[in-house]
Amino acid sequence: MPVLGIIASQISGHLFAPSGAYDSIATTTVGSGGASSITFSSIPSTYTHLQIRAIGRTNRVAVGGDYAIAVINSDSNAANYSLHQLLGNGSAASSNAYPATFAGVFLSRWGAASDAASMFGTSIIDILDYANTSKYKSFRALGGLDTNSANSQVNFESNLWMSTSAITSITISPGAGTSWSQYTQFALYGIKGA
Repeated sequence: MPVLGIIASQISGHLFAPSGAYDSIATTTVGSGGASSITFSSIPSTYTHLQIRAIGRTNRVAVGGDYAIAVINSDSNAANYSLHQLLGNGSAASSNAYPATFAGVFLSRWGAASDAASMFGTSIIDILDYANTSKYKSFRALGGLDTNSANSQVNFESNLWMSTSAITSITISPGAGTSWSQYTQFALYGIKGA
């Protein structure tokens, strides 16, 4: 069988690895005491892009969930960040633009203490060309929260960090609450690129 022979030839001597593979860099799961922030530090510069996959909820007591702020390389100067956002709740859609408003990358929508115990928000965040020192850094995030009510929401966000520095650390904190709740999880992946 020629096909089996080709597959076997890949195994003897080396294993085939797709060039766009994702590597797990770090995963943080919040314990019973909560956590005021989640930090990924000493991020290696050996990948083309990064991705964060997350589920989360905060201790905020308010209807409609919470948002998060990701501070890059300890830079909390709002003038260095910009956001464009699209949102929908099943009956209406809206858009927003926020230059120099948030002291970090804006990410939404997360569950809050006022939501049912099983309600967690989720988000996938792509960080493009994070180690490139000749361009600003772009973030795209797709997230949402289903509360079985009118407060459910899906979000698409495009953020810009106006720095040419390579990204080496990311600290993510609740925007209105003061801590991440138990079982919140953030996982950082490196994308090797094509």
